[in-house]
Amino acid sequence: MKAAFLILVSLSGLFGCAKTSPQNQQVSVLQTDTASKVTNKATLNYLALGDSYTIGESVELTQSFPYQLKANLTQQGYIIADPKIIAVTGWTTTNLINAITQANLNQKYDFVTLLIGVNNQYQGKSQAQYRTEFVQLLNTAITFANGNKKHVFVLSIPDYSVTPFAQNSDRAKIAAEIDQFNDINFYESTQVGVNYLNITGISRQAATDLSLIANDGLHPSARMYSLWVNGLAPIIVNNLK
Repeated sequence: MKAAFLILVSLSGLFGCAKTSPQNQQVSVLQTDTASKVTNKATLNYLALGDSYTIGESVELTQSFPYQLKANLTQQGYIIADPKIIAVTGWTTTNLINAITQANLNQKYDFVTLLIGVNNQYQGKSQAQYRTEFVQLLNTAITFANGNKKHVFVLSIPDYSVTPFAQNSDRAKIAAEIDQFNDINFYESTQVGVNYLNITGISRQAATDLSLIANDGLHPSARMYSLWVNGLAPIIVNNLK
C-alpha cells in the first residue's frame, strides 16, 4: 500500500472509472496567466478526487494518472508528495461527496484534480442530479485548494462505448449520454473558472487502438493515462505559483 490516502473496495458499480466537454473539442482549458516554476523547492501536496479512472483500476497504482502526473512534475523539478486519493471503482457523485465527508480532511492542497460522472451515466442517474452534485464537488475542490480556482483541474468523462466491454451495448447511446454529462461538467467548470481538460477524445482513440485499454477490456491502460498526463501536466505547471 502506498503512502497515498487510497480507499479500495470491491467493484460496486462496475466503474468508478469509466473517462470533452463539448464532444467536438480536443482539449479545452481555462487558463490564467503563465506562472513560473516553483523556485523554493517546497513539497507540493496533491489531492485526486474521482472514481476508478482516478485509482487506475486494472493497472498498477504507480501507473494511475495521479502517480504518473507526480512523476511527470518531478521530472520537471517539482517536489510532489504522494497523491492523496479519494476514489473507488463504481462511485457516483453521491458516493464521492459522502466519502469526502467521512474522510474529514483538515488540510489544504496545492492542487486538486476532479474526474467524476461515468457511473452517474452508467447507473442511469439523472443529469439534473449530476449537475447539482458536480457543482458541490467543484466548490469542495476549490475549498481544498485553499480557495484558488486556478489550482483546480477538472477532467472530462472518458467514453467507454469504444471498449470491448460495451460491444453488445448501444454504443451510440452511451457516447451521446457521455457527451451530455460532459456538457454539464464543462459548463459548470467554466462558470466557476477552474481549469478543464478534455480527455474524452483521447479515450475514443481506443476504438482503433486496443493498447489504450487495460486487460479487463474496460478501463484505460497505463499508456492512455500517460496521454492524459501529457495534456494535464503543462496546464498545472502554467497555473502553479
